[in-house]
Amino acid sequence: MKNLIRIFLLLIIVGGAVNLHTSCSDENDCSLAGRPMMYCTFKTIDPDDKTIVLNDTLDSLTIRAIGTDSIILNNEKKVHTLMLPLRYTSDTTVFILQFDPKRKPENVDTLYIVQQNTPYFQSMECGYMMKQNIISARFGNKANSSETIDSIYLRNKEANTNEIENLQIFFKYRDRTPETTD
Repeated sequence: MKNLIRIFLLLIIVGGAVNLHTSCSDENDCSLAGRPMMYCTFKTIDPDDKTIVLNDTLDSLTIRAIGTDSIILNNEKKVHTLMLPLRYTSDTTVFILQFDPKRKPENVDTLYIVQQNTPYFQSMECGYMMKQNIISARFGNKANSSETIDSIYLRNKEANTNEIENLQIFFKYRDRTPETTD
């Protein structure tokens, strides 16, 4: 009987501790990891067979957003995918893509994204969050840029946290054979 009372008291204490722990935990993720992003992949068309889409990798890339002083990507090497934040305060986000900024600072493309921002109430802890849908995407190339964007394909309009591809950015095909000195 004494052991039964001890087990009963132990169960009450453990049950109370578990109940207290779960009732005080935050179910919502209010961190930046919960912020929707635009997920992009780089592609190119095979010059020998125009029906074949190839994955592309940029040797070096720096990305800045117009209207902010922050650098989103700083001279990143071997880039083949991107996760880019869209602006909450405007319906347009403009990114400057600088290819190989150390050796070729003039090699620049501009990516224009028009999005619809819809605020919604998440919870008392998180407050309002923003649902973002991409309406259109276009690009502008600087003259004499060798790494120019050829086209953009919008696959999924909703910016998300699941790394579901939103944009396929197609670059003009370029020979990837390393230069050799004889």
